[in-house]
Amino acid sequence: MDALHKNNEKKPHVVFVPYPAQSHIKGMLKLARLLHHNGIQVTFVNTQSNHYRLFKSTDPNGPGFQFKTIPDGLPSTGDVSEHGHNQTLRRVSSYLHINFLDSFLDLVSRLESPVTCIIADGLMTFANIGGAAERLEVPVMHYWALAACGFMAIYQAKVLVEKGILPLEG
Repeated sequence: MDALHKNNEKKPHVVFVPYPAQSHIKGMLKLARLLHHNGIQVTFVNTQSNHYRLFKSTDPNGPGFQFKTIPDGLPSTGDVSEHGHNQTLRRVSSYLHINFLDSFLDLVSRLESPVTCIIADGLMTFANIGGAAERLEVPVMHYWALAACGFMAIYQAKVLVEKGILPLEG
């Protein structure tokens, strides 16, 4: 392929959707930066409160890598200390279960280049990522941003309950 033809090709554009917890965000951010380093355009979607907490002192956007936010149902006072401990994943998850799809589709419709793939956290099933990918007619990949031991515990929990090993008696 000649250089002129290669430069005219559109770059793939991947949208990342992490579970709204710090360790999940950091793990997906590492993958997003690796893909970006290899020439893929990245949009990283955070909840508003997590975005504020992670980047309150710097602007993380750069060429081909942008951060966008969706509402999370938490107060938007701008002062994290006001709701830091009151923020529960259950509250955010409940809000996203109801509101994520419309907010996400609206956000994606305003992006400068079309999305070619969604990489979502494996725990984001409650947010109907699959429905969003179907509407956008793009593939979705679920990325498990947790340790292998955590994955195996979740994966084997049903078997452990069926065998009577769980719950532990204490």
